[in-house]
Amino acid sequence: MAEQNNTQAQEKVSSQNINELIRVRREKLAALQEAGKDPFTITKYNQTHHTDEAKSLYNEHEAKLLAGRVRPSTEGLDEQQAKDVINEDYNERRAIMDASPIEVSIAGRMMFKRVMGKASFCNIADLKGNIQVYVAKDAVGEESYADFKKSDIGDIFGIKGYVFRTKTDEISIHAEEVTLLSKSLQVLPEKFHGITDTDTRYRQRYVDLIMNPDVKDTFVKRSKVISIIRRYLDGQGFMEVETPMLVSNAGGAAARPFETHFNALDEDLKLRISLELYLKRLIVGGMERVYEIGRVFRNEGLDTRHNPEFTLMELYQAYTDYHGMMDLTENLYRYVAKEVTGSELLTYGENVMDLSKPFERITMVDAVKKYSGVDFNEIHTLEEARAVAKEKNVAFEERHKKGDILNLFFEEFVEEHLIQPTFVMDHPIEISPLTKKKPENPEYVERFEFFMNGWEMANAYSELNDPIDQRARFAAQEELFAAGDDEANHTDEDFLNALSIGMPPTGGIGFGIDRMVMMMTNSPAIRDVLLFPTMKSLDK
Repeated sequence: MAEQNNTQAQEKVSSQNINELIRVRREKLAALQEAGKDPFTITKYNQTHHTDEAKSLYNEHEAKLLAGRVRPSTEGLDEQQAKDVINEDYNERRAIMDASPIEVSIAGRMMFKRVMGKASFCNIADLKGNIQVYVAKDAVGEESYADFKKSDIGDIFGIKGYVFRTKTDEISIHAEEVTLLSKSLQVLPEKFHGITDTDTRYRQRYVDLIMNPDVKDTFVKRSKVISIIRRYLDGQGFMEVETPMLVSNAGGAAARPFETHFNALDEDLKLRISLELYLKRLIVGGMERVYEIGRVFRNEGLDTRHNPEFTLMELYQAYTDYHGMMDLTENLYRYVAKEVTGSELLTYGENVMDLSKPFERITMVDAVKKYSGVDFNEIHTLEEARAVAKEKNVAFEERHKKGDILNLFFEEFVEEHLIQPTFVMDHPIEISPLTKKKPENPEYVERFEFFMNGWEMANAYSELNDPIDQRARFAAQEELFAAGDDEANHTDEDFLNALSIGMPPTGGIGFGIDRMVMMMTNSPAIRDVLLFPTMKSLDK
């Protein structure tokens, strides 16, 4: 109890300290406003360079101006003589560089400040990195320097000056103008410990991005992943399109939708769980290669790989099949990995995935046989499937058919072993209501799931384009829904009408963008690659 009281007392003191710091910051703002220096009245700033550009420009300029110049040797000199030689060389180099300065204007958040009488140092962070800034009273003026000394960590500044290299070899900016662009009225987390509580990081992502540069890098890479996917698909002749998020019939996947009410039409609607059925309508309409990258919504649980809203990319290509989708997937993943990470080897945790080799292709039946010893080619009836499931302690429900039980075996015995890129082909028809049957074996369909690191990364079909078969499949799904499967599909009459008009043979695939980004950035949880993941409200 004493320990608990002590902790509570510390938290109270800490809270009081923070409140005092916030009060002081507000007083500083009031003083600035009274003096006619309100930073919030500034509407723009001429930012000519980012911090990384300033450093690169200086390095390039220095290499040209000092080309052929050799640093003097200090061999055989005592400590003081060596210092004198090094200082003289530095001063000569500095004079050469200062005679042809690199002028820049940067803007960013002050993350560190050290005041030293008539001169101070600070660190300014922007989108591309950070840089040290030298602020001297003689250079910026007495009044501006006095204001700068009163500034706080977290304040946003515009810095105009020239780039130089300090005696400690750090590229910095010698400030000539310092402009306070925004006053931070809240206290950032302590610099050296940063913000480590995951719940706070996800709720206050803006603080997380400020304090943790690796987090910012993850989201820069996420943007790059999506941009590269678009570049690749556009180069393959695909057209990016947009389809409805609010739908009357949420189909195309096995998932429970979110429901809402549209007041203007007095009609209940659902948030889409997939992009599939509308994109296929476009294939019917003659748009032979289409894709969409967008949010979908599934009313399901939260874990390290699931968030109720996530980013899905689906594409459909006329006149190809699931083998064509395998080729596209292999080429796309390899291309994205190389562009984002610079390598065709992806490291995730302890696993290294080699994308440079041809991806393994194996049927679901063969995979289950390989890892469980059970050959479903030898199992012909539901009773036999149930018997072997009981023997292997695989739990199933009364509604599950033989194909469902095969899939349960796959989940139980196989998935964890699929570390290297693998296409698992030819799924049972019971779990694939929108997929073409295999002509030689109608119990299975032309479908694959792409696995890596033991995760499903993509799902693809030779798309079912027979409207009569599709209606029968929808009817079977309706029966499942009536039996208690709230993730079953419902009959979509307009989609059936589209198929009746005629859809060419088509290959289609869906990629989970978030999992792809997790893999490309070695991020342990899906929330780490979503800027604003779904969180329970604090007042609940």
